[in-house]
Amino acid sequence: MAGNECVVEVENLVKRFGSFVAVDDISFHVEAGTIFGFLGPNGAGKSTTIRILCGLLAPSGGRACVGGIEVAAAPEEVRKQIGYMSQKFSLYDDLTVEENIDFFSGIYSVPHEKREARKEFVLGMAGLAERRDSMTSILAGGWKQRLALGCAILHEPPILFLDEPTSGVDPIARRSFWSLIYQLSAAGHTVFVSTHYMDEAEYCHRLALMNRGKIVALGAPAELKREMQRHCILSLETSDPLESMKALEGEPGIVDIAVFGAGLHVRAEEASVATARIRQVLSQRQIRIDLLEVIPPSMEDVFVSLIEDQERSAS
Repeated sequence: MAGNECVVEVENLVKRFGSFVAVDDISFHVEAGTIFGFLGPNGAGKSTTIRILCGLLAPSGGRACVGGIEVAAAPEEVRKQIGYMSQKFSLYDDLTVEENIDFFSGIYSVPHEKREARKEFVLGMAGLAERRDSMTSILAGGWKQRLALGCAILHEPPILFLDEPTSGVDPIARRSFWSLIYQLSAAGHTVFVSTHYMDEAEYCHRLALMNRGKIVALGAPAELKREMQRHCILSLETSDPLESMKALEGEPGIVDIAVFGAGLHVRAEEASVATARIRQVLSQRQIRIDLLEVIPPSMEDVFVSLIEDQERSAS
């Protein structure tokens, strides 16, 4: 990962739509060569922020600078040096793979003498060389996303904005797509990627966790997990998870409980005290415990706990 030079700078950014505040006074920066993750649920404000940074929306307040250019003052200049891939597939289904690449080479003003070389690079990078004559409409979702990414980098932009790029794509295709992101980062591109998939947060060098328009945490995934270790996480599986959750909520030493797969993750102040309390409470209600153990926090645990803390402080 490269560093030092800031290529995205955001200070006190605000975006309002009428009385609704979609982006609420956020600040962060992204260094060159970084894979910067924007993590949060749908409606958190991630896409709105990305559209502002790409010069597609005007901010209501604050400032945003991309590649040394003030976005609000010169959005067209910003768009020349970025690649943008939206959540929805944005290419043309009625063109072949190669025709889409040719079309976007023109849209992005790739010099004529470089177009053939850039096309071959994109086809190779995306693994689409053997599908160059295929109609885009028949490609599986993962291949479409690879093609969209390839078209977004035809003009060799130093900064890429990928807005929910793996939404609706199967897990194997998602992992393959992330391998392309790593290749681009290793080649010197700065990649700004939003996602609501918690596992994808682990792939990023640095993260902003966003909820209700605000950034609730900022840092490397390992740093965010370390900060959470003032509490322990217990994995709990029982014969009746929902009744277990109701029984344990509000018990002394238990901070919060969240559904996780078929079981529960319990955030507690102290493991041995919480374990004893859980066993006592569930035994009284004749709920069988199948598993109760301390586990390291996942990014989902980090995010859920931060959201819970934000909700408590707001109420």
